[in-house]
Amino acid sequence: MLMENNYSNLPQTQLATPGTPRGSRLHIALFGRRNAGKSSLINAITGQELAIVSPVAGTTADPVYKSMEILPIGPVVLIDTAGLDDTGELGQKRVAKSVAVLDKTDLVLLVVDPQQGFGAVEQQVTDTAVNKQVPLLVVINKIDLLPDPDAGPATPPDHPRVAVSALTGQGVGELKQALVKLAPKDWTAPTIAGDLVPPGEAALLVAPIDLAAPKGRLILPQVQTIRDLLDHDCLAMVVKERELKAALQRLTKPPALVITDSQAFLKVDADTPPGVPMTSFSILFARYKGDLATLVAGALAVDELQPGDPVLIAEACTHHRVADDIGTVKIPRWLRQNVGGQLDFHWSSGIELPPDLTRYKLIVHCGACMINRREMLSRIMAARAAGVPIVNYGVLISHMHGILRRTLGPFPGVLAMLDQKGVY
Repeated sequence: MLMENNYSNLPQTQLATPGTPRGSRLHIALFGRRNAGKSSLINAITGQELAIVSPVAGTTADPVYKSMEILPIGPVVLIDTAGLDDTGELGQKRVAKSVAVLDKTDLVLLVVDPQQGFGAVEQQVTDTAVNKQVPLLVVINKIDLLPDPDAGPATPPDHPRVAVSALTGQGVGELKQALVKLAPKDWTAPTIAGDLVPPGEAALLVAPIDLAAPKGRLILPQVQTIRDLLDHDCLAMVVKERELKAALQRLTKPPALVITDSQAFLKVDADTPPGVPMTSFSILFARYKGDLATLVAGALAVDELQPGDPVLIAEACTHHRVADDIGTVKIPRWLRQNVGGQLDFHWSSGIELPPDLTRYKLIVHCGACMINRREMLSRIMAARAAGVPIVNYGVLISHMHGILRRTLGPFPGVLAMLDQKGVY
């Protein structure tokens, strides 16, 4: 009834290979009251005992992430959350963490125990999903306890529903089919760079190997960009910044695009001929994971900062910091030089931004390679709601080095915005 296509003959799920980063996966989150069967449902969907199941209410204390494949959707992350009817001071903290998961969710599974019914808790999730424009599927669980499997509590008619039994597996196939139908058709972010380089043409990638580079491998944005170029039948050549000039001389024709780490901007700008388009991994990710135009507007707001203004530097992950760390040392130094005085810096790392963003004059965000696009867009919207400009590392560094217009050359629509504002 819910599906126009029948995928019943396909292998529906499998554990994901480790190659697809979490930030590139469709995020499906399960919400509901305690003991509604969310963890059991994850086990039923995956066919494996991945989530801890117990009759004790509140077994799931923190959001739990399970990476896997659901065909034909592809790589997904299933997020198991704590019960939204938890009580007490600790319970309310668990609820707050569960609600925060909505900011990174691409598809909501609202799990309802027919014995508990559809009430205020479920309605709140429904309303929030509608406001955030996230598709929602109502899942009536435990139908093995009902005399009539088609019975169950009344639910909002505007949202599709399926009836399942996580215990017996009844209806799980229909649930997977409903997921395929409801998955946002445009959930994948825009291509990283494949649309900027014609098939068969070359992109020259500049990847400095410094103290911050992980031993034995490239950083995630570089790896993902190379894969994206290969997927679009482009040629990818990777060099360190000291080898760029020699590499350009060896090519029989100029590359279609030079992509650099933002920290090597000045040298790469000097060594790349003016007629060759140039940008950075971080600027590419500003478009791939967020909203490039908004982040460029945030860079222009840097010129309005005054000494003493509070600035938040936010990173979506925690990592080992080196002596000349980009977020805690280099960017603060460049901002102080730009302002001509001291600023009041604050730092945030991990899955949540500070609750009150209105106190800041500017938010400087990392490239967001470790989070999905919906979460980055949610952070941008939170900054916008607080009236605070937001910019990412690469866009900010390019602006402070005076080469923003050149690094935005591959994006004529954003350049038009700069022309309208009369800058550069």
